Amino acid sequence: MMKTLFIGGVKSGKSRLAEAYILERSVGVKPFYLATTELLDAEMRQRIAVHQERRQTAFITLEEPLNLLKTLQACQGPVLVECVTMWLNNRLYHGFSQAAILQELEAALQLPGDFVFVHNEVGLGIIPDNPLARQFADLSGKAAQLMGGHCDKVFFCSAGLMLAMKP
Repeated sequence: MMKTLFIGGVKSGKSRLAEAYILERSVGVKPFYLATTELLDAEMRQRIAVHQERRQTAFITLEEPLNLLKTLQACQGPVLVECVTMWLNNRLYHGFSQAAILQELEAALQLPGDFVFVHNEVGLGIIPDNPLARQFADLSGKAAQLMGGHCDKVFFCSAGLMLAMKP
């Protein structure tokens, strides 16, 4: 049972690298792909389509924007969570407290199973100019630290490459 985190900026290659990673380790078993993004606009529809085209039939796709723990508990096999950042965003948008969000994430990280988490690194930029964006950046950073502590392996992704931070 292994937990792995792929973290990096937008368009860093983290999703593609995480997909290849879990497929390489799931020989003979079709892994689950837990898609957390809520379809809210045309631009997001395009982003989702790119991911769907890339994964095609290699995964069993589950779409769940809010209930991470419950969905992971139901999976019988390796799971790629794409992505934790959107899940955090969804939970904040739907009024969940930071404490409740982090509690659910920690409980998910303690489940037995092979999980690969994808997360955007949002802490390398400027401090956001509004309270909600600062709240999100803080929550994202806390979530990243929580995952980094619980995951057996952590890879930082940039320019389509991955660097082992926790081998």
